Amino acid sequence: MNEHDSGRGPDRLWSVLRELTPYVWPNGRGDLKIRIFISFILLILAKLATIAMPYAFKWATDALTELAKGAPPATEIFAGPIALTFLYGGLRIAMAGFTQARDALFAEVAMNAVRRLALDVFVHLHALPLRFHLERKTGALTRVLERGRNAIETLTRMVMLTGVPTIFELALVFGVLLFQFDARYAAIVLVTIVAYLAYTFVATNWRISIRRSMNESDSDANAKAIDSLLNYETVKYFGAEKREAARYDRTMARYERNSVKSYISLNVLNFGQTLIFTLGMATLMALCVSGIQQGRNSVGDFVLLNAMMIQLYQPLNFMGMVYREIKQALIDISMMFDILKQPNEIAEAPDAPALVVRAGSLRFDDVHFAYDPARPILRGLSFEAPAGKTLALVGPSGAGKSTISRLIFRFYQPQRGRILIDGQDISKVSLESLRACLGMAAQDNVLFNDTIRYNILYGRPEASEEEMRAAAALARIDKFVELAPGGYEAQVGERGLKLSGGEKQRVAIARTLLKNPSILVLDEATSALDTLTEREIQETLEDLPRKGATIVIAHRLSTIVKADEILVIDQGAIVERGDHATLLAQGGVYAALWNRQRAEQQAAAHAELETETPREKKGDDELLFGASEL
Repeated sequence: MNEHDSGRGPDRLWSVLRELTPYVWPNGRGDLKIRIFISFILLILAKLATIAMPYAFKWATDALTELAKGAPPATEIFAGPIALTFLYGGLRIAMAGFTQARDALFAEVAMNAVRRLALDVFVHLHALPLRFHLERKTGALTRVLERGRNAIETLTRMVMLTGVPTIFELALVFGVLLFQFDARYAAIVLVTIVAYLAYTFVATNWRISIRRSMNESDSDANAKAIDSLLNYETVKYFGAEKREAARYDRTMARYERNSVKSYISLNVLNFGQTLIFTLGMATLMALCVSGIQQGRNSVGDFVLLNAMMIQLYQPLNFMGMVYREIKQALIDISMMFDILKQPNEIAEAPDAPALVVRAGSLRFDDVHFAYDPARPILRGLSFEAPAGKTLALVGPSGAGKSTISRLIFRFYQPQRGRILIDGQDISKVSLESLRACLGMAAQDNVLFNDTIRYNILYGRPEASEEEMRAAAALARIDKFVELAPGGYEAQVGERGLKLSGGEKQRVAIARTLLKNPSILVLDEATSALDTLTEREIQETLEDLPRKGATIVIAHRLSTIVKADEILVIDQGAIVERGDHATLLAQGGVYAALWNRQRAEQQAAAHAELETETPREKKGDDELLFGASEL
């Protein structure tokens, strides 16, 4: 959704407030409701004390004026005014105490709302399909979450702790003006407030469009910075530091222009507000001076009006800020609620049963799938991976091999056909139970920015130290970890960038082995490993007692020669199937791929030998030269 629509009109305000109500007034949290009730009582007491303070000034001034007309004893001169001055101080302390107690009580209500809504959005983001995340910029999305969290706190504070108290105080001020003075005073204040608020709303709407552009450029700059830093190595490979800096600076230049406009618009707004209020206050004070000259008012009334208008200016100024902040908060919160409204195409039925894994077989039954309807990826794919057997998938890039693994995990839903585990349609079971029985080690493994221990234990957090170390040993990562500074407590860095590609793959394999899934999916899981380590891990996987099926997606055919069955996939369909020997004997697509890879390996080995020979010869010459010198 667009930011402009998200903050439009009072309807949007009420819509957001309705959506926020369950978070601010939560069911089952009587303690929070009591806090809200007590907060409103304290609010009323604070505002009554606020209105009483100018009266203490008035009474003290009138007492001093009367006593100053004669020459009474000092005790008579000072007893009344001093007591009233202390009354003013007591009222001010009471007002501050009530206000701070109210804010302290309401803080838990506001922060509980922030926490619960942020958690709901976070959970929903994880529930949304992979398609949603691939189409969004991570930096911009995290920015929406960050601003949304701040906006919830801002909106609850502005509405409950500033907006409502200010409206209540304005009502009290009008009552005092009508009771203490006359309708002319109330009319002047009313005109001043209406003009002040009208100007504030018009100027703020102008500022909102500027703030919207500023937020868009801020999100864009943040997304570009995160994207560039996450691809740190790629930037270095292409020497693109200056290009990235220029790209980032262009977005920051736009942010700079919009920020300057925002500051200027704020200055214009503040000056206009001050001008309107000052003119209204001066008119009111002049009317009071005229009343004093005519004997209708006292000097104390002048002090009362002055103190009351000064006190009124602060909440009135807050009303301008309240409007500005609420408008901005509506934009930010609406974007969070829009995330919650994103449909989940992989939604499960509320009463979906848990998957019951008995053997661990996997079957694709006439599966059709396309990311884009105009470009089919899988065309009626049917195969079965029996429990305890290894099924390999090979084929050219873009054939649909990795799509198969995504469908197994239900990151996407096939347009037609079924995927079954032990005869149970995975679209009809709970996602939690489905993914609990699956394990994945992929080519591009992203690790959490935490320790090696945390990343391995992510496969099964409750695993013991011995189980964790055993998984590391099976993945051939144990010796590396023991030599690394910090051992298992060593940090892997953002997305695991402190580790090499092979080290990341071994950590990923270790956490998958620790999970001990019923069905194991290996998607180019050893592509970044050297030949020796790859062979060792393959032997480990072959020796492990596997109850369920193992699916291996491979580019290097040498890694799947022992698979029970190999499927050759091209353009989303199975073109050949059989074991390694059978497929070689057929002399088809698989045999051609095998021969091509063998030729490439032999050529690479020959080239390596050619480059090593001069070095070896040079080494021999140096040895002979050294011997002759002796």
